[in-house]
Amino acid sequence: MLINPNSNITNIKFPTKQDAESFRASTASAFLGVVICLAPSIPTSLSAPIPPPTPIGRLSLSAQAPHTQHHRNTELGLDILPLYQGKGYGREAINWALNYAFKRAGFHKVRIRAFEWNEGAVRLYERVGFKHEGRERESIWHEGRFWDSIEMGMIDREWWELRRQEAEQEKKESEAVI
Repeated sequence: MLINPNSNITNIKFPTKQDAESFRASTASAFLGVVICLAPSIPTSLSAPIPPPTPIGRLSLSAQAPHTQHHRNTELGLDILPLYQGKGYGREAINWALNYAFKRAGFHKVRIRAFEWNEGAVRLYERVGFKHEGRERESIWHEGRFWDSIEMGMIDREWWELRRQEAEQEKKESEAVI
């Protein structure tokens, strides 16, 4: 199992088989835990076997302890393997997870974190609609220096407003075509 050092706070050591199993178990016990895969190319011959999908990352929404569930908050965790970063897969996965969290699961707030050195992730989260909520200064040691942990969040009404704005924009674009 590959673990992306861009988003793993335990990147001081190489992952072991036990770490991989622990990671799998934590993903399985999340409120929502999925492996992000690319669909296989469909063979042109009907007799050819369909190849398996290509795993490119993982996404999770954290489970809440029973005594805190009434707050209806969750944290989104996302890892995309470096080869597949910058191609829109992270944005698609986050939008899918936010739709699930707010529309289906009824969460009030979704949090997400990024490390200061992962500027691409911070830009992506801002473009998707997350707001900066906090910064834990120099809390992460990575590559010979301390970095900040950046905390962001989105509230359900902000997500619904973004959906309304997208629908209005789509309506304007379709009317312009007519």
